[in-house]
Amino acid sequence: MEAIYILTALIALLILRTPVAIALGALGVILLWLKGLPLVSVPQRLYGTMDSFELLAVPMFLLMSNVLLRGGVGRDLYAAVQSWVGHWPGGLGVATVLSCTLFSAISGSSVATAATIGTVAIPEMTKRGYERPYVLGLLAAGGTLGILIPPSIPLIIYGVVTESSIPTLFLAGIGPGLFLAGAFVIYGMVYAKLSGHYEPIAKATWRERAKASLYALPTIALAAAIIGSIYTGVATPSESAGLGFVLALIITFAMRRMTWEIVRQATYSALRTTVMIFLIVAGAKVFSYAITLYLIPQTISQVLTSNISDPNWFMLAVGAVLLVMGFFLEALSMLLITVPVLFPAIEAMGIDPIWFGIFFVILIETALITPPIGLNLFVIQAVGRASLQEVVKGAWPFALMMLATAALMWFWTDLALYIAYKL
Repeated sequence: MEAIYILTALIALLILRTPVAIALGALGVILLWLKGLPLVSVPQRLYGTMDSFELLAVPMFLLMSNVLLRGGVGRDLYAAVQSWVGHWPGGLGVATVLSCTLFSAISGSSVATAATIGTVAIPEMTKRGYERPYVLGLLAAGGTLGILIPPSIPLIIYGVVTESSIPTLFLAGIGPGLFLAGAFVIYGMVYAKLSGHYEPIAKATWRERAKASLYALPTIALAAAIIGSIYTGVATPSESAGLGFVLALIITFAMRRMTWEIVRQATYSALRTTVMIFLIVAGAKVFSYAITLYLIPQTISQVLTSNISDPNWFMLAVGAVLLVMGFFLEALSMLLITVPVLFPAIEAMGIDPIWFGIFFVILIETALITPPIGLNLFVIQAVGRASLQEVVKGAWPFALMMLATAALMWFWTDLALYIAYKL
């Protein structure tokens, strides 16, 4: 009964548009007070949350992505990829997806990916006759690859919450991330071929390709340095994020696209996002501690495992719940509210926590492009100066592809686990 009251109170606070961090933290404090526990444990929990070496990767990756965003790196990537595949059927759509994939391997942020590539791709694609809803939907969906293809900020936080290996989570995200990118590319080519609403571009010369690729080479080298340093064991995710930030500064200053004023703006933007993320994490930590003392996760886990003994039905139920939550909560809030509650049941079912982390992030990706709270919808709406209806109209086929990929992962677990465990 307590679980119902607590969940009802949380839902009520969220419906009243209480900031997620305050809703979680305040409810956690009230629950501890009602239990008669000393509230001195609250600041101790808050300090313990912030005092995490793994979480240091979050502000570093945000700093790096903001520097790259303001340094015009997206233009270089897009021009280079376009020079190689732009003449294909639907080539600009292919270039957009591949550019999102490459930028995702640097930034770790869905919003940064969508905004960076969107500012370049939207005008170029619409000028070439691509239908606006398709263009906007493609960018919104392509941006979601930023939280699946490593490095990924949600995967870092999932690893911290569940005490799972972050490098292993990063490895597990590669297969599904590339699979989704491939699905988007194929859809874009088929869509362009069937609709015919685009103007083909001429095949670039080898000289043009070489010049465009040369400008993009430092950024590709940056991505290789970040990912390579993590997977070779040379650096932790936090250290590689710091390395990436320094290299991003060097690259953008060397290309004469960066000033100290722009660095200040990038730092301020990253700081605001970091504070928002850390406040939500801190509030979730207090709430998680409180509901653990009330035995809520254990109770829910016991109810689920006793009533749904089949893992297939269990994952179907979890997927349905996450989809519904995705209509009303942004990605990080979904993760921090549900993972502490569901994780004991996941372990009891014998479901691999690394696999579940990737499954969870794919559903979070879907939530990013579903109304009314889908964050990428609003980013692309702002970048493309479009109506929300236009973006949603173009995004729904990609949302279906994401759900199909999540379902495929259940039957083909190696899609996520082969690179993580067997390579």
